[in-house]
Amino acid sequence: MSKPKAHAVDRAKSRTYLAKADQFLASAGAAITDARHDAALLLAAADLLESIARGSDELHEQANQLRGLLKLKNLVEYEDRRTTGREAETGFKRAERLARWARTQVERSRS
Repeated sequence: MSKPKAHAVDRAKSRTYLAKADQFLASAGAAITDARHDAALLLAAADLLESIARGSDELHEQANQLRGLLKLKNLVEYEDRRTTGREAETGFKRAERLARWARTQVERSRS
């Protein structure tokens, strides 16, 4: 597997990325409410984290959340079936946990 591309993000820009994540989560929540499960799961997905998880239980746990979310995302994109409500809810909850953790990290970096 090739190494994922990564780059440093200026602290000021981190709030912009977090705001984008919040928008996707809000849209995913609305999609779940409207029983648009495929859209909900795609809107809830994220990327990268595992490459920096070495040596940190906290980062490893977040990488596991991300891996589970990406499995569900791939199901929507590449399988010939529709997403169930339960799968959409699971993906949304994983995305919420990741976003909550990211928000905490951004706030800590401002200190």
